[in-house]
Amino acid sequence: MTSSTQYRYEVAAQEDRCAPRVKLTIPGQLRASGGRAFQTVVHDLSISGFSASAISRMHDGQLCWLTLPGLESLQAQVVWWDNCQVGCAFSELLNPVVHENILARYSGQGAYR
Repeated sequence: MTSSTQYRYEVAAQEDRCAPRVKLTIPGQLRASGGRAFQTVVHDLSISGFSASAISRMHDGQLCWLTLPGLESLQAQVVWWDNCQVGCAFSELLNPVVHENILARYSGQGAYR
């Protein structure tokens, strides 16, 4: 990431923490750098990142790609892994319109903070 992109990401990530989180169940595929894609379920999605199921251990800083139905693969970097759950930050912020469309399609269980 360039320094201006990194700054934009950090600002958006901080702002996103104040936004309501919507419980989601989105089927997808996750592929770690150098590995094969595997089926996953995304549990949380924001414009700056996501959390998902990950049976195999993933390491901080590892590059990965998330593919959701109807979208191109989204590059991300692993931020944390804990007990078969992974949290990743997108390399580029997700377009807010795309984010809203995904939420409209997959949310329905209510918002939480």
